[in-house]
This record gives sequence, structure tokens and C-alpha cells, in this order.
Amino acid sequence: MDSNSSSRFPWSIVGFDMDGTLLDTSGDLAAAVNHALDSARRPTLPVDRITPMIGGGARHMLAQGMAATGGCTDAELDVLHRRLLDYYEANMVVHTRPYPGALAALDALAAKSVTLAVVTNKLEGYATRILGELGLTDRFACLIGGDSLGPGMGKPSPAPIRAMMERCGGGPAAFVGDSIYDVKAAQAAGVPVVACSFGFLDRPVADLGADAVIHGYAELLPVLEGLAPR
Repeated sequence: MDSNSSSRFPWSIVGFDMDGTLLDTSGDLAAAVNHALDSARRPTLPVDRITPMIGGGARHMLAQGMAATGGCTDAELDVLHRRLLDYYEANMVVHTRPYPGALAALDALAAKSVTLAVVTNKLEGYATRILGELGLTDRFACLIGGDSLGPGMGKPSPAPIRAMMERCGGGPAAFVGDSIYDVKAAQAAGVPVVACSFGFLDRPVADLGADAVIHGYAELLPVLEGLAPR
């Protein structure tokens, strides 16, 4: 490793969202939503209708799916949320894979002695299992899920980004995500954020307000090198 180039890299920590950023989980999440919809005798939805619903947690995703097919009461949503989770627990890594170039980018960051983390709104237990089944666990110094810090403390709260920095030992940090939750959480924590145009967008990527945008993982390191810590 070139120690001079390593010393010039501006980031000690780089954190990643999971769904729509590090991993393409759309096929498995859509299957779980459609299982719940079908059990309620609702029409199922194509994957591209469901992907913009991803990012705020499973209940939020399902609530949008139910709204798109006629709405529901909170009591109905409780029952269907459990059905969705039961299905997803049995089918988490059928289609889920890292995005093209993601692993090479992680390798390149690790070669620069960057500490890597995952901060997701997915339940911590689910995220842990998925990273384990994909053989990715050892790449990350910490994983913070949507339930790790308690109710109401997932993104867009800055709390998980701050916890990431603390658990990774401190130093300049940047975050990579694909949703408004990622951007708001990182910005509130004073951390520059890179948005992925290939993620599960619910609006044009330019409207997220990120510090930079990448269209593929080959762009990540050059973009990070061009940003400055706040």
C-alpha cells in the first residue's frame, strides 16, 4: 500500500446504507410485500413499483403497498406486517446481491485503511444475517440497524450516524446512501453524504440534496477524494 496516498485520503470512516446502496435487495423485499398483499387478496405490485417504497423500514414499505392497493387500518397493517416479516425471514437472500463494483470499492477503501460500517433502517438481526449469508460480515467494523438504538432512533435521526462514528473510533466520516433518510441523517450529523443514482429512489437523485452523486461504484473513491470533511 502506498502510505503517502493513504495519508492523503480524507476519510477515516465510510458508512453505507444497505438496501439500494450496498445491496440490491429489491427482489426479496418485493416478494415479501407481494406475499402480504396476496394474503390480503390485494393485487400484487411489480418490483419497480415497490422499490421507491423501500428505505423507511418494513412496516413503512408495507403501508405504502397497502395504500397503493386500497389502504388499510392499523390493525390490518399489524397482521400483514407480521406475515411480511415471516415470509422475509425465510427468503432473505434468494435474489439479494451486492451491486456491481461494490466489493471492489470496499476493497479499495480497506486498502486505504478506511474503517467501514453499515447503517441501515433494516432490523439489526436481519441485516446481520444477510451480511453473514453473503460473506460480508468481516468487512465492517460495525453494523447499526433501525432498531439498534431504540424506537424512533433510525434514520433520518442523526443518532445512528453519530453512533457509527463513535463505534468506529472517530475521525472524519462520510456516508453513502440512496434515500432522503440517508441524506437527512448524515447532514444532521455533520457528515458529507454521497447518493447512489442506482438505488431505490422515491424522487430524482438530484432532489435528495446530497453532497455528490455516483452512478456506479467505480466512481465512489474519486468522488470521496473530492469531498472535504466538515
